[in-house]
Amino acid sequence: MGSIWDKNLKISIFGESHGTEIGCVIDGLPSGIELDLKKIQNELDRRSAKRYELATPRKEEDKFEIVSGFFNGYTTGTPLCAVIKNKNTKSKDYRPDILRPGHADYSAYKRYSGYQDYRGGGHFSGRITAPLVIAGAVSKQVINKLQPDLKIGSRIYSIKNLRDVPIEDWQEYYSLDLTEKKYPFVANGLDEKLEDLIKKTVKNKDSVGGIIEGWATGVPAGLGNPFFGSIESDLSSLLFSIPAVKGVEFGSGFDITTMYGSQANDALRYVNDELITETNNNGGINGGISNGMPIVFRVAVKPTPTIKKLQKTVNYKDQENIFYKFKGRHDPSIILRIPVIIESVTAICLLNLLL
Repeated sequence: MGSIWDKNLKISIFGESHGTEIGCVIDGLPSGIELDLKKIQNELDRRSAKRYELATPRKEEDKFEIVSGFFNGYTTGTPLCAVIKNKNTKSKDYRPDILRPGHADYSAYKRYSGYQDYRGGGHFSGRITAPLVIAGAVSKQVINKLQPDLKIGSRIYSIKNLRDVPIEDWQEYYSLDLTEKKYPFVANGLDEKLEDLIKKTVKNKDSVGGIIEGWATGVPAGLGNPFFGSIESDLSSLLFSIPAVKGVEFGSGFDITTMYGSQANDALRYVNDELITETNNNGGINGGISNGMPIVFRVAVKPTPTIKKLQKTVNYKDQENIFYKFKGRHDPSIILRIPVIIESVTAICLLNLLL
């Protein structure tokens, strides 16, 4: 069940980094929803390494095909299955006996008794997030039919120790045309510093992580459930399904621990007959249920584990401690490509609640 998210909406992802194809199955979609296939491809292109000079040298086409659950331009209501062919692989760069520090090589070996596909990380690769983007792109279009005012966004909040400025107005951020920018998930002048840092990191044969900020506006109050069915629980489970994600916080997150209750409480007010809160320290959620304010969260993304530096590791077959310089084609910083994946799982979570 590890690759299935089973709620009102059921998402299954399959495939390996260097296998024939990767894909997803979405069960629970309503019938009769018109899908724009170009918009789905656009979402995949936002994730694609083809767009970013500083991304992995592995440039896949990421052209998808829907093979079931879609007929004459509309969802049928039966399981929707979509696949992407893998075309640009270099499997000889990987060895099953040399375990990469920070990667799932050892834990996967123990879990699957050595029968796992180790090439490029196999099923544990960030490559498998492409199907998540398909599921998210479909979810966004269904949400648009059910709740047209609901919008989902993301941005690079920080990379290593470089941090962007806070967003004061989410609607103003939506109005910015970032689609043609070199780094479309950066709006407030972090571009050049970000590029310089990544270039230095590549030169040093290393990698860097960062924080992605995500949000959803126009979410109606009353979505979600208490305790085990909370929005935080559901969304966190999806966010942590993304390889390299090591932390999630909502609203003011861990900083709320530095406040007094009088500061942390979001004061309630009526403005033009609409109930709002003056602050949003709780990130648009109380008791696991949406309160109508923007749902805001941040996601910690670790540095890419496979780097070109000489590292301490082991030869698992011979049970020897060794130093090894790993091969393969990997992102020096995955945060350039991960924001759209964050948006995708957010869309899956919110559609599940709307259904």
